[in-house]
Amino acid sequence: MHHSHVIPVLQSPQHFRAYRISPDSTNRLAIIFDPTIAHFSLTYCIEIFDVGGKTPPNRHQFAIETFFVLKGEGIAMCDGEEVALHSGDALLVPPTGVHEIRNTGTERLYTLTVMVPNENFAELIRSGVPVELDAEDLAVLQRKPVSPQVNT
Repeated sequence: MHHSHVIPVLQSPQHFRAYRISPDSTNRLAIIFDPTIAHFSLTYCIEIFDVGGKTPPNRHQFAIETFFVLKGEGIAMCDGEEVALHSGDALLVPPTGVHEIRNTGTERLYTLTVMVPNENFAELIRSGVPVELDAEDLAVLQRKPVSPQVNT
């Protein structure tokens, strides 16, 4: 019997690369795993929606896209159906469903977003505008409380 040795890949928030798909996008995507890292056809990222932010309506021919709400609240629309999203909720969008996610809360909305197969999603993200994750983003991703700002 042949045993192969698989080396796990560890990614930490300080290594995530974040992008806005276009300069006027109101959401950012921080890639955790994609085909170049995982050697598998998937995109696994953190999606960060500014207050009032949203994705444009979009659809995927073959991919299933899932969203797990880490923090915040919003709404998801898919083929005319609307559902509320809150921390801890999970949403699955089947292939061909025209969908959109909107941040309806008073703070940023954070989702763990996974698309299988990749269907060029990672390439679309990486073709966008590189951005940095800020202290608030890192606090959410590392589960640390945000320190209040002290004005002097």
